[in-house]
Amino acid sequence: MIESLSISKTATYGIAPQVLDRLARFNFIFGTNGAGKTTITRVIASPEDHPSCAIAWKKGTRLEPMVYNRDFVDRNFNAAPRLKGIFTLGEQDIANLDAIAAKKTELDGIVRNIEQLTNTLQGQDQKSGKKGELAELESHIKDKCWEQKQRHDEAFRDAFTGARNSSERFKERVLTELVSNSAELKSLDYLRDKAKTVFGATPVIETAIPELGSADVVSHESNPILAKKVIGKEDVDIAELIQRLGNSDWVKQGQAFYERSRPTCPFCQQKVQERFEASLSSYFDESFAKHTKAIAELQSAYARDADALRVKLKAVVDGGSRFMGMEAFEAERSAIEARLATNALLLVNKAKEPSLPVHIEPMSELLATASKLIANANAAVRAHNEITKNISKERADLTKQVWKHILEVELKTELAAYTGKRNGLNAAIVKLESQIQEAVALRTAKAKEIKELEKAATSIEPTIEGINGLLKSFGFRNFTIAKADDGPFYKLVRADGSDAKDSLSEGERSFVTFLYFFHLLKGSESESGMTADRVVVFDDPVSSMDSDVLFIVSSLIKSLFEPVRKNTGGIKQIFVLTHNVYFHKEVTYTSDRGDDTKAGERSYWAVRKEPSGTTVERHASNPIKTSYDLLWEELRRPQKSPLTVQNTMRRILENYFKILGRIDFDKVCDQFDGLQKAKCRSLFAWVNDGSHFSHDDAFYTFDQASIETYMEIFKQIFEKSGQLAHYDMMMLGSN
Repeated sequence: MIESLSISKTATYGIAPQVLDRLARFNFIFGTNGAGKTTITRVIASPEDHPSCAIAWKKGTRLEPMVYNRDFVDRNFNAAPRLKGIFTLGEQDIANLDAIAAKKTELDGIVRNIEQLTNTLQGQDQKSGKKGELAELESHIKDKCWEQKQRHDEAFRDAFTGARNSSERFKERVLTELVSNSAELKSLDYLRDKAKTVFGATPVIETAIPELGSADVVSHESNPILAKKVIGKEDVDIAELIQRLGNSDWVKQGQAFYERSRPTCPFCQQKVQERFEASLSSYFDESFAKHTKAIAELQSAYARDADALRVKLKAVVDGGSRFMGMEAFEAERSAIEARLATNALLLVNKAKEPSLPVHIEPMSELLATASKLIANANAAVRAHNEITKNISKERADLTKQVWKHILEVELKTELAAYTGKRNGLNAAIVKLESQIQEAVALRTAKAKEIKELEKAATSIEPTIEGINGLLKSFGFRNFTIAKADDGPFYKLVRADGSDAKDSLSEGERSFVTFLYFFHLLKGSESESGMTADRVVVFDDPVSSMDSDVLFIVSSLIKSLFEPVRKNTGGIKQIFVLTHNVYFHKEVTYTSDRGDDTKAGERSYWAVRKEPSGTTVERHASNPIKTSYDLLWEELRRPQKSPLTVQNTMRRILENYFKILGRIDFDKVCDQFDGLQKAKCRSLFAWVNDGSHFSHDDAFYTFDQASIETYMEIFKQIFEKSGQLAHYDMMMLGSN
């Protein structure tokens, strides 16, 4: 059966979908002519012709729609020269009928099995069941995968190329890598560091950092002259005095001054004896000169080699390699510079005082630390250059390693749980689909068997007898239905045998067409198919019929209800649509008050044509009680239609005051004074105008403010007439 129906952008229906949901076995839809009832029946009859509309079938099982509307009448009576024969099951071959019934029971069991399997597979809403569980599982793992993309996208955006803008594609990439990725697992820090080089702009070959090499300045540290006490000749007569005083260096310096002040002593200004001058010259002999020269040469060499080392250090800094830890190197460079300066000062002192031993600070440890920093940086340069030479392969390898990290570290637990559950769900889905396929094939075979049995047991004769019997019992005696002479068709004939089709009244045509449809529900236009499950729709079946026939039609329709309620026939659901209040009351009447509200038994709807398009409204119980109450219901609506509200007020006032109360409109207005009396007369003039003139004029001059003004006067008419209780009762809703 149909569970819900959505209609939009069709005929009088606007863009906003109008939904009839929670439909029951029996569905009664009331609406005026032109409101949009027939559109509902056309959507049910042929949903594929209405792409903007939708029908939801219970458990996804579509039933055969049988629709009585204007299209059916035109197709089968007005446009067709003859009525098609209706094949029904005869009652002569009891064994054949029993076989058909048995096969139908088996077919019903197969259909129920298909419904149960389909419900397990995809649920009644086609979104749950095993497929729903799988969809939920896929959504969950997709969210988990996307979390990793969001977390690592900045560092590994190049590795995620092709999947960065779609969570679904990212999930699919994860699942693909799960099957094929055999890369080595690397730490996240390693991957991030390497990504800085491999990903992004294509890297260029980097220049190696110049090394310090073997620093010559270190070799001077072991020069023996540093530890040697350089003094004069010991066997000279003044040698003992100089050594005792320990002022050899002072004497040597004084000798230099004496060369400029000879023969006068530069210190005491006395004339120096020639013997003393000779003694000084003898004391500072050739050996002393040789050693002092060695000190001077050492000082000069150390300064030269120190400058060479400084040049190398500066070259490293000026190179500015991004692979060099410049902060650490600058610290080592400063330490080396300071030690070179210290050693230079020590050599200066040695030159001044050759007799004093000197020990300069060693440079090896500082130079080794600086050289190690350079070596490490050059190792990084070589690795970078190697990557640069093989950038395509490096990028591919790193991409694999990034996905490996996500698989093994970030998503390992989630993927393991997902894979196990997915495999189980897929296996269940495959099994269910196979079982459904087998059941559908069995259903097709069983339906074919039933058709073959029906062909042997069907005839159009019972329909002739049934329709003629009804026509006679209901007083239609001037024509009957008969079998045509050429094939399985019917013809309408008079008592004298002449053709009656074109001479029937409109009411007679409507009634005989309804009887034809009524018997078609029990049979089929072909030799098989009369046992198919169906949804039956009646659209204004009493149009153009007399009131006595109205009762007959409503009785025939109601005779279909009990088999539907007990699920004993092929009809599973009924829709009745009408604009006739009396027919609606007849067809919805039930002696069992519970049937009106029982869950799943009935649904009631009202269809209205609004300026913005047709609307449908569900009612908890039968909204149509009398035509008078229907008029009040229009006034109770918060949004009153400017197209109908004038006529509605006029008919209420005429019914209650003029017809029921026999009160003249002028006497009613006499209950008012002054301006209120003028407004009352204006109201009566307005409602009469609205009932007799074109709605187009009212539409262009009428607004909500006018409605509210006259609604207030409308209420005061009842109040002044002592009928306010009736007004209050009707506006609150009567039962």
